[in-house]
Amino acid sequence: MSQKKILLVDDEQALTRMMRLNLEQTGRYEVREENRGANAVRAAREFMPDLIFLDVMMPDMGGDEVAEQLKEDPTLKHIRYAFLTAIITKRETGTGAAEISGETFLAKPVKREELLAVVEELLGD
Repeated sequence: MSQKKILLVDDEQALTRMMRLNLEQTGRYEVREENRGANAVRAAREFMPDLIFLDVMMPDMGGDEVAEQLKEDPTLKHIRYAFLTAIITKRETGTGAAEISGETFLAKPVKREELLAVVEELLGD
């Protein structure tokens, strides 16, 4: 079985590193990190992931802007994505993940079980 590809886009390097390690430990995912929102679309074109996690608020380009660019690009519009945010708390979501206006949001800090549950839900693993 081939590994699914996941791109992590967040300006917090410690967070993307932790998420990458948690995903790679399953042996089911190939994971890359990008810590600048402005480089996310280029990284997606190069890596062609099955799923992208996008931080909502980054200094150079927010996740919502990246998502819009993904939707407008014919080669990238099929890629699933979910947002990472500290704006929505775990208390508000109950489980750490929520759907708002049809978009999946994962509350920070991200727990391993919550991360894997969202990946499995979005990729159908």
